[in-house]
Amino acid sequence: MTTLKTSLIQSMAQAAERASLVLVTTTEGKDFHGHPTTIFELARKGDGTGRTLHLELSEQFDFDRPELLPAMTAHLAEEAKRLRNPVPNAAVTLAGLPVAFRNFRWPFHRSTSGADSFIVHGEIHLEDGTNSPLHAKIAAAMTVTFADIVPAPEQPYAEAFLYNAVRKTLDQGQLELVKSGNRQPVPITTRYFSPWQRKFFFTDTDDAARLQYLLLKCFWLSGVLGNGEPVWIADPRDAQYLNTTEADLLRMAADEAGQGLLALGGEYASATPALMKRAEEFRTRLDEALAITKPSFNEAMRSGHANM
Repeated sequence: MTTLKTSLIQSMAQAAERASLVLVTTTEGKDFHGHPTTIFELARKGDGTGRTLHLELSEQFDFDRPELLPAMTAHLAEEAKRLRNPVPNAAVTLAGLPVAFRNFRWPFHRSTSGADSFIVHGEIHLEDGTNSPLHAKIAAAMTVTFADIVPAPEQPYAEAFLYNAVRKTLDQGQLELVKSGNRQPVPITTRYFSPWQRKFFFTDTDDAARLQYLLLKCFWLSGVLGNGEPVWIADPRDAQYLNTTEADLLRMAADEAGQGLLALGGEYASATPALMKRAEEFRTRLDEALAITKPSFNEAMRSGHANM
């Protein structure tokens, strides 16, 4: 076991180096069933902000499997760019909610409730700059059929589509942000994957919706949470969520920059004073989005337990 763990750490350090990341710490963890995991804390080379990311892998994860390495390499490269965001674990929804993803326990584990599915537990928190107590504990359930699509049930291979499924579920008003409560289900099924196109599919958006999304992202993540620092516009995770491409997001950001709402520099954009003047509009949209996260079906869950 020690030899395997040492090999895993060495492989991660080498992969991080190729992505211009450095390995800050390595700690032992446990998955849902108490099996060993390794938790890596990574940072950008030469970065003095203190921003880090946590990557948790099963101790048995095999870096040498050639079919897994490309996705791992891509994941680390994306995370290196995401670490330049003021709040790297924060995202916005199309409905207008800024949320942070926290305390996810990887990898997926088999359901203990008898359901034929794999589960990951985690939390999302409203991240609106007010230290809001509103959050949701979630149990994301991946069907066995969907699991066949995923190269490995580990964080680098599942984080993007899981976070996008959470955002989609919020958009549908099927997650409630509360001060305290039980776990709420987030289903991950094959409806989120097109076998013909071989890609994930969450929301069919047009240019107007994507432009609004970019303004929401820059208002909350750059203007409110980042004190004007830039955020990554060409994020593949957002492109997947919006059913578009990174290049298209950059094209539309350039349009908004031309209107004076965004300050664009390469793949990053920051909120301008003109955008921040629309604060009332975005906060009203947040209130409306919160209002639809109070579905009646959750009333029965308050007295139950949805911990799968």
